[in-house]
Amino acid sequence: MTDVYDVVIVGSGHAGAQVALALLQRKFAGSIAILTEEHVLPYERPPLSKEYLTREKPLDRILIRPAAFWAERGVSFRHGFRVVALDPEARRVICASGERVGYGALVWAAGGRPRMLPDLPAPLANVHVLRNVEDADRLMAGLEAAQRVAIVGAGYIGLEVAAAGAVLGKAVTVVEAADRVLARVSGPALSRFLVEEHRARGVDIRLSATLAGIEAGAGRVTALRLSDGARIACDCLIVGIGVAPAVAPLLAAGARGGNGVWVDPFCRTTLPDVFAVGDCALHANPFADGREIRLESVQNATDMAKVAARTLMGDPAPCEEVPWFWSNQYDLRLQSVGLVAGHDTEILRGRPEDRSFSVLYLRDGRLCAADCVNAVKDYVAARRLVAGGTRLDPARLADAATPLKEMIPAAAVC
Repeated sequence: MTDVYDVVIVGSGHAGAQVALALLQRKFAGSIAILTEEHVLPYERPPLSKEYLTREKPLDRILIRPAAFWAERGVSFRHGFRVVALDPEARRVICASGERVGYGALVWAAGGRPRMLPDLPAPLANVHVLRNVEDADRLMAGLEAAQRVAIVGAGYIGLEVAAAGAVLGKAVTVVEAADRVLARVSGPALSRFLVEEHRARGVDIRLSATLAGIEAGAGRVTALRLSDGARIACDCLIVGIGVAPAVAPLLAAGARGGNGVWVDPFCRTTLPDVFAVGDCALHANPFADGREIRLESVQNATDMAKVAARTLMGDPAPCEEVPWFWSNQYDLRLQSVGLVAGHDTEILRGRPEDRSFSVLYLRDGRLCAADCVNAVKDYVAARRLVAGGTRLDPARLADAATPLKEMIPAAAVC
């Protein structure tokens, strides 16, 4: 017998949970089921590499809603449920165990799976990724037992885990193939500042460094060998080289996609009554000059979830929110807005040595993105300026004595 729900949500991360919350807020009267591989209720993901990893916040403090909330509203959870196939004609999904669940509408919010090093001997007990709370629990135990920590990848996850390891007193080495950190999402000025901050706290950051091999023994990694001949001994290895979108069942069922599953501005895939939201959704983004991209952020997951819920409720509106991101490293609060890809001008606003500054990015004279370090007022104003898409005076933007908010009225009337 196949259980059937009006709306089935695959994935219990931010995107999946927010779809359910948005439907409930709009007084959706049908049945809702969330199918998830995890065995816990939906929780906030960003703290996993920050406060949760350093034990500042336990799991119950990062739950999106307590158990009673979901139960009182009749949302069904199917834990330990890994969807491996989709039958769009029969309107049902199939679990790895063979169990089937039918749907009136399906929302795919499965996110992605961490990429692993291609030639890594497996299984190795002290090799970690960080995507969910189970990963974080394993990593916490690994960090506590380790003295020498190696991290491959200097994106947000790699740098946040490096900061956590340094705070815990570990000897941390970060290996990055690019010539700077956060190379895909920021400019050189921010990269230089973050490298200096980490090195000042004892983190060894190796740039333009590629792996030549991995040494292992007794089921554990013991060292990394780099192409320049360097050897990095380690008790704990964290791999932070991005995620692969978890969309194979959708693509196998005929959905359009590749690096993610394609969705239109209303989060609809090419399969009937099948939607996709969050990290796995490939969409034309107005802040990327209409290019089709995936956005891996809590903000995007939440915004797309709201769009999908509105479409399901017969009140469609496109997703047009300005992308924004944030990261905590040590006592640094990095807040970013917009997308740096394609920018032609980088403006440093303020002094990095003061540990409060912003980097502004222009594309054709318009503010397309900003990275703000301990500069909340700049960030708030930059969100409005990026959304406005109006030409601005670079010299005025660079003048830290002139508040960015003073440029908003001028931008609005241009």
